[in-house]
Amino acid sequence: MERKKMTPQELREKKKRGEKIVRVVCYDYPIALLADRAEVDGILVGDSVGMVQLGMNGTIPVTMEEMIHHCKAVMRAVKYALVIGDLPFGSYETGQSDAIRSACRLVKEGGVDAVELEGGRGFAPTGKAIVDVGIPVVGHIGLTPQSAAMMGGYKAQGKDAATARKLLEDAEALEQAGAFMLTVECVPYRLGKVMAERLSIPVTGVGAGPYVDGQTINVYDIIGLFDRFVPKHAKKYMNMGAEVLRAMETYKQEVREGIFPKEEHSFTISDEDLEAALRD
Repeated sequence: MERKKMTPQELREKKKRGEKIVRVVCYDYPIALLADRAEVDGILVGDSVGMVQLGMNGTIPVTMEEMIHHCKAVMRAVKYALVIGDLPFGSYETGQSDAIRSACRLVKEGGVDAVELEGGRGFAPTGKAIVDVGIPVVGHIGLTPQSAAMMGGYKAQGKDAATARKLLEDAEALEQAGAFMLTVECVPYRLGKVMAERLSIPVTGVGAGPYVDGQTINVYDIIGLFDRFVPKHAKKYMNMGAEVLRAMETYKQEVREGIFPKEEHSFTISDEDLEAALRD
């Protein structure tokens, strides 16, 4: 059976059927190509690219131009997965017109299928404004890295009655605003379960437990290619960083010892042509 391009509507149908949604975060052509071949449902081109690939200390410095650059790379690789682009800090907080303009750029220039923005009830009108111009929106609540400083750092959210109630209200507000999916990051698993049960739209978790409608994890955590830290909610399926380091060290040693390259790794010229080239 031929695989079809994933759509927001199909993701909602998967929730109705009780099928788990599988989403990954990545930022480049070769990784996106493999994710698409693995038949994941969705790919988020996250502003975490600032930390994972660009060496920044957080997501705040990431620009629209950088997001568009990475979205384009991912879109060149993907045929089937639904690709969502993060709206970076400063691209939507300054007003609905700016938010619409930024979302349009990610779709028009970056080529993505949908956009994701952080924030709860306060940003529900912004999400609705983007939806109203025809761009699918994913909401992001819980730990929102762009505002981590206001939260006291990268910490789990919703661990007491007041903050849990606020997150539930945020989730419902984003659904009512027209978001087709919700990303919930670093919240207690029982709260994630309640959200998934209350909302008609899919609730995908980043450290929100096993009872939400699907999971999102960074590919660089999956393959062990980001070594600054490993989030509690991530599972490392391999240690590619160690394998790459081993390969680089072997390459270095072979070059220094004259083992690589050999003639079979080189190009040739006939004796006659070489002699003719060397004649006076």
